[in-house]
Amino acid sequence: GLPECPFCGEAAERELEAHVRARHGHHLLGAPGAGNGEQLYECPMCSLTCTNIQILEEHVDLHLQEQSFSEGGNMRDLELAQRLQTEEDKWQRSEEEKREREEFKKLQKQYGLDNSGGYKQQFLKNMEREVDRGRMQPFEYHRRKADMMECLAFGIDDGKTKTSGVIEALCKYYQNENKDVRHVWLSTGVDHFQSSLGDRGWGCGYRNFQMLLSSLLQNSSYNDCLRDTTLIPSIPKIQSMIEDAWREGFDPHGASHFNNRLHGSKAWIGACEIYSLLTNLRIKCQIIDFHKPTGPMGTHPRLFEWVLRYYSTENEGGAKVVCTSKPPIYLQHQGHSRTVVGIEEKKNKTLCLLLFDPGCPSQEMQKLLKQNSDGTSLKLLRRFVGSLKEKQYQIVAVDGVLSLEEKAARCHASQVLTSEKIP
Repeated sequence: GLPECPFCGEAAERELEAHVRARHGHHLLGAPGAGNGEQLYECPMCSLTCTNIQILEEHVDLHLQEQSFSEGGNMRDLELAQRLQTEEDKWQRSEEEKREREEFKKLQKQYGLDNSGGYKQQFLKNMEREVDRGRMQPFEYHRRKADMMECLAFGIDDGKTKTSGVIEALCKYYQNENKDVRHVWLSTGVDHFQSSLGDRGWGCGYRNFQMLLSSLLQNSSYNDCLRDTTLIPSIPKIQSMIEDAWREGFDPHGASHFNNRLHGSKAWIGACEIYSLLTNLRIKCQIIDFHKPTGPMGTHPRLFEWVLRYYSTENEGGAKVVCTSKPPIYLQHQGHSRTVVGIEEKKNKTLCLLLFDPGCPSQEMQKLLKQNSDGTSLKLLRRFVGSLKEKQYQIVAVDGVLSLEEKAARCHASQVLTSEKIP
């Protein structure tokens, strides 16, 4: 803006000094002295009285310069403040963008979508690390690498992290247990698969699918659906199988989340991918969504009741130990998934799920195979209502075989909705 005139307060249209001289020059003329005939000149800005017109003009000039400088200073301060504010806003925006980029990268890494390679690359990298630390001999590295490459070529799991026979051992244990279990229902035999060097940190969904499949392969009802899957597939093979389901038209929304590509990545999968994979194999299943706690302290008693109904519907009777024909249940929550292989009902009526966790080491699982077990190893599997306190859970439960028409109908439905919510 223009500087203000000290006499009239208007914005000076031209240089301040010229404005004052042109518009207010009469102020600079003196008045006669009081009684002695001397000419006195009063400063219009501070009332100082001078006897000499030149002195007064110089004096007024100083005022004008000072005011002009002060106003210029204010302008400079304002400009500086605005510039600083602009720079601050710019910096904050750039920090925000940087933070968003880092968060996005973290999410991509967390969900295995950061192009850092998949199972094979992680397996080799982790083995190289073991050799560097002296925990693995180079000949062992080359042997295991050759084994892994062969298994990947055939699309089958190497079986190195598999533990078989746990369900049978549990069946024997419960027959002899006489303390506090009133009833127990168990799935058809399930092999446990631990996450390995190649999928540690992201492979739980695939490992749980392997557990579920190990049970389905023992049930003749599913022979027709699984005639092309007689051996447990490797993780890269499972990734390709999910991509096949997407190509058939299953869950386009979910597929787009992964850019329609899983193979060669460390992408986490969840209930929707398991549903698409099973349904594409003509295996009838459903997703049940426990979208909020249904008990005190953030617990999910309805989830436990649902599992009890699933196992006990066809097996109501007086038997204490019921080895059902039911496949295990895939159980998902944010960041992890496990496999439900059975449920206990205590004498005091409380329920306890039996879970296989892909994060549990094979050595620990093998402790469950020992005869005359006192039940202490069961704490690896047991989860009471108070132990499951995530905000949401989803389960995928298998229940029979689909016709080709039913499969096509479910494929179409999955393009709209794939889960049923428990109110």
